[in-house]
Amino acid sequence: MNFISINNLNNESIAKIFGLADSLKNSSQSPLLGKTLVLFFPESSIRTRLTFEKGIQDLGGKCILFPPSTLDKREESIDVIRYIENWADAVIVRHSDFDKISSLGQYSRIPVINAMSSYNHPCEIMSDIYSISKVRPNYRSLSYTFIGEKGNISNSWRIAAEVLDLKLNHVCIEGNKIKENNKNYSFSANLEEILPKSDVVLTDPLSKELRVDEYIEKYQITLEKMNRCKSKSLLNPCPPFYRGEEVSVDVIDSKYFVGYEFKKNLIYVQQAIILYCLGIEIE
Repeated sequence: MNFISINNLNNESIAKIFGLADSLKNSSQSPLLGKTLVLFFPESSIRTRLTFEKGIQDLGGKCILFPPSTLDKREESIDVIRYIENWADAVIVRHSDFDKISSLGQYSRIPVINAMSSYNHPCEIMSDIYSISKVRPNYRSLSYTFIGEKGNISNSWRIAAEVLDLKLNHVCIEGNKIKENNKNYSFSANLEEILPKSDVVLTDPLSKELRVDEYIEKYQITLEKMNRCKSKSLLNPCPPFYRGEEVSVDVIDSKYFVGYEFKKNLIYVQQAIILYCLGIEIE
């Protein structure tokens, strides 16, 4: 089974992955013993690559690593994956081209896991939702506010909101709406109006094309802004975050920031996704 996008999942499969993550926290089993996983990762990747590699090794598996540029050649995806199938049990791909990852998954007879594309970042968002559920069991009834441009992180949250029936507010400069407003997703350029409705605040790094000074003045998340959110609100910026840009220095040092603590679960959720895709159960 592949893991390409959250909208390929349902409530049952998400509950299964979260249950596996729970079990893995206290497990000493080696369910990947004898398994080899091929990873396509750039050198710049830190958190996702580290947790995938360590997660596989901790479960007894082996990794073979290639740069994503290895996939940027004339050879058809079907031919690439059919050769890899001879020697690997699963493939984990971080590549900007979502269609390339999807194509590998379409032709593969072993699991293909999307570790990030320019369209989405499903493992990251699954881990964030899992972490939120651990501190807010009523996570499905919370109001989520993503502040930032349209991109792979905002799109992944939009998809997750539809699958899990979450309420997602997207706030940014006009022109960043992902899709027409519906019951799960709504866009606004007015942050002041949305803050009092927000339980979970999410951000993403700013692009080079953005007028940073204009953005910071209106949309930078500060301690003062978080104080205007609902009680017990959480701030979970997508790393890498940049102090003084999408978030202020003081808010990262505040009680609202949960980023470091939440990312501890990334290794367990990614391990759970691997086991789920391979159809491996653990006690």
